[in-house]
This record gives sequence, C-alpha cells and structure tokens, in this order.
Amino acid sequence: MNSETPARPAWRLRAAALTAIALAAVCTLAAAGCSSATPKPAASPAPSGATASFPDTSVGRQAHWLVGVVAHPPVPVPALKAHFDATFLAQIPASRLNSTFALVRGLRVDSITKSTPDTIAFVVTANHGLRLAVTMATDTSGLISGLLLRPANLKTPAAPTSWSGVDRMIHSVAPQVHFLVAAVHGNTCQPIHSIGAATQAPLGSAFKLYVLDALARAIAAGKVSWNQPLTVTSQVKSLPSGVLQNDPDGTRVSVQQAATGMISISDNTAANMMMALLGRPAVEAATRASGMADPALDVPFLTTRELFVLKLRDWPELAKRYLARDAAGRQAMLSGTVDRIPLSALSAVPWTQPRDIGSIEWFASPADICHVFASLAALARQPRLAPLAGILEHNGGGMNLDPSRWRPVWFKGGSEPGVLTLNYLATTRTGQAYVASVLAENPSAPLAQDAAVTTLIAAVKGALQLAAG
Repeated sequence: MNSETPARPAWRLRAAALTAIALAAVCTLAAAGCSSATPKPAASPAPSGATASFPDTSVGRQAHWLVGVVAHPPVPVPALKAHFDATFLAQIPASRLNSTFALVRGLRVDSITKSTPDTIAFVVTANHGLRLAVTMATDTSGLISGLLLRPANLKTPAAPTSWSGVDRMIHSVAPQVHFLVAAVHGNTCQPIHSIGAATQAPLGSAFKLYVLDALARAIAAGKVSWNQPLTVTSQVKSLPSGVLQNDPDGTRVSVQQAATGMISISDNTAANMMMALLGRPAVEAATRASGMADPALDVPFLTTRELFVLKLRDWPELAKRYLARDAAGRQAMLSGTVDRIPLSALSAVPWTQPRDIGSIEWFASPADICHVFASLAALARQPRLAPLAGILEHNGGGMNLDPSRWRPVWFKGGSEPGVLTLNYLATTRTGQAYVASVLAENPSAPLAQDAAVTTLIAAVKGALQLAAG
C-alpha cells in the first residue's frame, strides 16, 4: 500500500489496516510468526534488544507510549482518548484498536525510517518474528491522528481480474490448495469457481466458526444467553492468540464478550470457554447440522489447549499414542491424560515446522465452510441472534471491498506452521451473499506467512469481484 498525506481523512481511515492485512489472518493459532509455544514476558516501553529509540518530539513520545501500552491490552478507553484525537477514534473505535493490540505482542523497535516533528515511520518485530512497518502522525495538539500498520517490505499484489489469475495466485502459496467461491441462496451454496472444493483440509482457527454455530443454536434453543457470565480458570486457559489467557483466574466475561474475542482476535482461551460451556458433543453436532460432508474427521473435536498439548508435549511420542487409537480411545486419552497436563509442562522449544497437520487439527472442505457460513447467516436472521452479525464482521480480514457495493464482510482465518486458511462471507448492497474459502497447506515446510496472506487476500478479493460481476 502506498502512504498518503497524514492530514487527509483517507489516511486516517487507512488505520483500518489495524484490523489486519496479515495480523488478523495469520495470528490465529500461535503459529511461529504469531507467538512462541510458551508465553513470553511482556514488552516494555523500551524493549530489551531494541536497536532504535524514539526522538523527543510529540510524535516520538506518542510512539514510545504506544509501544509500551500494547504489551498490556486492553488499553483503557480514557487512556486512548488521552492519546488519540477524537476524529481518529470516531473512525476507529476503542474496541477495534484493542482487538488489534491484542494481536501485536512482544514488540521490539528495530529502526526509525522517517522522523519529522509530527510524523514518524519505524519498523518493529512483533510476536517473536513478524516484522511490521508502522507509520504515525500527530495533530497540532500532539494527539495521534494517523496510524498505519503493514507487513514490512511487503507489497500487496493487485487483485486479479480473471479466473486464471485467481488460480495462479492461489497455487503460488502452497503445494496443496483448495478453493471455492460460491453464491449463497438460503442454506444452499451454488459454486461459481473452485479448486478441489470438496476435499477436507486443516482449518487452523477457522474451526471456531463451528463453535460459534453451536453457540448460536444453544442460544436459539434457550439453553444459553448472550449476557450469561463465564469464568476464566486454569482449566480453560490456552496459549495465544488472544488475551484471556493473561487474565487472573476468576475473571468474568459474558458469553457475547467471549464469542466476540473468539472470532475477532481468535482468542484461544475464549474458544475453550465456549466449548466448556456447550460441551464437545454440541460442537460435533453443529458440524453435522451445518452440513459438513465428513464430520467424523473432527471426532473428538479438539480444544485449542488439547491441540497444543499434543503438539508441544513430548512430540511426537504423545501424538503417536493419540493417533494410534480410535475415536473412543482418543476421547478417553483426552480426558484421562491430555487435559490433565498443565500449560507449564509444554516444551519451550519454538514450534516452527509443520507437525501432524494432516492428522491432529480440525478439518473441513471449502464447500463445508460455505455451508457453515450459510448456517450462521440463517441463524443471524433470528431476532435473539442479532449479535452474530456484529461478531462476524468485527474483523474484516483485510478484504477492504468497495463499501458502495458491499456490506461489511464476515471473516475467520486460521494458521499454524504449514497451514493457512482465509474464509469470507461477503454480501453485496443488493443482498446477494458470496462465500470465498481458501485452504492452503504444506506438510513439509512452513508457509511464507506474510507473502502468502497478502497474496491470498488479493486472490480472494479478485474472486469476489469476478463472482459479483
């Protein structure tokens, strides 16, 4: 993306990149580029290992403040109002800022690339490996009036204008790819263009769509309410992404707050809380009810904590023991062994290479993803399920479609080493909905995450535009 003049409103709107080109899509299941296998100490305003320091200017002081506070999200609203100008916060509300701050952890300032009294550009390393270019501007009162985050030294490709161009871009990111763009009519999906769309593949955190579907069905049945309180406990805590794992045991959040975090910032602990509330059988039932072609692949349906234990505790020995069992034996091993292993017992060795992505994961096909989006869209039309739409459109996944033609996009992505998935439901202003799902995998090597994300976003954007005509 090209930079624009900081004083222009369009530049401030570019802070929508805070909802991520790469961040929201990549940082969803603690892939190596998002976080390490075990929690790290929080960053400080002057991170250790930093190779640059901010100038003593109004914008430099604000940059110094920002690097410090993002280590401890959520940032209180009064603090945001004290540092961001009102126009910026009117366009990018506090909840959206904090959703993004939750994805950007462990900051180290690498270099200052531009500095004037009211603008600054610098490069940081976040999440123990993701390099970001940050541009900031302040107004005449010294408040932050512009903020843009983007992958460093990475150009966003132009959206393709032909189906052959879409296919080339998708095939370029991984040796195994599956793709579908389909028109949604009620509960049916009418394929428009596809690549192996009926083949099941690992989802990463896109599995949380099925947890949300199960939640919606429970609320529709009167078994659960949006304002029902949930409690953070050591038993449900997981590893990042997310923020609830950092909260003390006993912290209370509502079902709606947890569901929003589970989708918008892919909070793994929130997903575990949802599954503890609903029960594993209810989520497995949702895979069937939403139209998954082969739901047996997801039995037993793993929590994020269980996946981390299987891939980080004595790997691959524990994983081999698990895979050697049938579904009932696996369920018994989860409850009898895996669920009793504390997070502190997991390996501190960085998880950077693919591990059992074809066997210990969550699985669905692009066609299945279309059906679960169609299910969620139908559920969202029920009055008591009205919050569903807001939960799903809170993070647009970097799609940035023309708002004069398109309504806000629903998005859920997922990743781990060797896996990357991007999944969207986009609806035109005339009411026609389209689903685009791309599942990419490489069982032998990690994907080039930043480049793969921007390439797939461009490919999906082109596909949606071609589908809508």
